[in-house]
Amino acid sequence: MRMQKLAAPYIIWMAVFTIAPLLLVAFYAFSAYDAAGNLYFTLQGFRSIFSTESTVALDFLGLSSIWHVDLQVPIYINVFAKSLSLALVSTLICLVAGYPAAYILAQRSKAKKGSSFLLFLFVLPMWMNALLRTYAWLALLEPNGIINSFIGIFGLGPVQFLYNDFGIGLGMVYNYLPFMVLPIHSVLLKIDRSVVEAAEDLGANKKQTFLKVIFPLSLPGIFSGINMVFMPAMTTFLIPDLLGGGRYLLIGNAIERQFMVSRDYTVGSALSILLLVFVLASMRVLTKYEEDNAGGGVLG
Repeated sequence: MRMQKLAAPYIIWMAVFTIAPLLLVAFYAFSAYDAAGNLYFTLQGFRSIFSTESTVALDFLGLSSIWHVDLQVPIYINVFAKSLSLALVSTLICLVAGYPAAYILAQRSKAKKGSSFLLFLFVLPMWMNALLRTYAWLALLEPNGIINSFIGIFGLGPVQFLYNDFGIGLGMVYNYLPFMVLPIHSVLLKIDRSVVEAAEDLGANKKQTFLKVIFPLSLPGIFSGINMVFMPAMTTFLIPDLLGGGRYLLIGNAIERQFMVSRDYTVGSALSILLLVFVLASMRVLTKYEEDNAGGGVLG
């Protein structure tokens, strides 16, 4: 009984701020009002998403823009595919850039060589508002911005950094890179030094030690980092709205416009439901891999 009383505030919080909004979204997704103002059940929101009346060329990982493959799909399916491709590429870049950074930080932490300051530099941008951080990139990347002014000294440019995949991807990587570095750093820091020494005693060189010992033990951190980067990258609407100049319609922007501009709560809620299902399924897959690899190493 005492534990139930202690859990009551948490249950109330979850009910008001999580369950109730989800139920409201589900209600709007499957309902609409007719001309007389009567409420009725409908699947029109989902039919609109998968409707083939208006189609565009699928642009997933450059399928249309780079490889010139003309595969016609419904507009919202292409928006979803475009969001997925940018999220995957941004997550991959964060992993490629974040793992070496986390590894260096972990090594310096174990050697007690000022890693706290380096870690502080990684965390510092997270203390600032995401809107301000993104606006700062506008000043750097715009045609008359700092970077184009600098390369203009050498007779180059101006380079179009904004309003394209590069600008949006850069904004995602910058904003979400710490979410990749921190969990990997935390796991690397917990690896028992004796395990590495045992591998070295058995004749393993540095490359073999990393590939056979350190990297497998760091997989839980990698999966956590992927989870923490991919989900916000998939659902963001602020970064493409600012760095894409409103020209790039990703799934987050599509949902926002349905609610705030078109006032079509049925389609907006249907998009939200589909996105939620995809995100939950992705989290389940990543969590499953993380659980499978959690017990495969020795942590100190």
